[in-house]
Amino acid sequence: QVQLVELGGGWAQAGGSLRLSCAASGRSLSWLTMGWFRQAPGKEREFVAASTRSGSITSYRDSVKGRFSISRDNFRNTVYLQMNSLKPEDTAVYYCAAGVAPTTLGVFSDYDYRGQGTQVTVSS
Repeated sequence: QVQLVELGGGWAQAGGSLRLSCAASGRSLSWLTMGWFRQAPGKEREFVAASTRSGSITSYRDSVKGRFSISRDNFRNTVYLQMNSLKPEDTAVYYCAAGVAPTTLGVFSDYDYRGQGTQVTVSS
């Protein structure tokens, strides 16, 4: 069983930055594909970014490309989401997810484990 704990959410002004972290326990991160998803009030959960096991392949939704960056520290068993140039539309609960071999990186239910979520609020 893998436990995921997200940290780093909070409030930022538009144009600001936040860094989310997701600490995994129970299994080495080197065996897991990691993803970040978000859900805004009244909207469906959406894919944000993903990193395959070695970190050599990353994927982002179009609206965050160039602003967000996913990285991983397999030694610390932690994955990060650096969010720059934040916009009010980035406001959401952000979820970390981990999967041994998710069929599709952008599908939340394809991941085996999920965190509890952390709130990110961006004001204009």
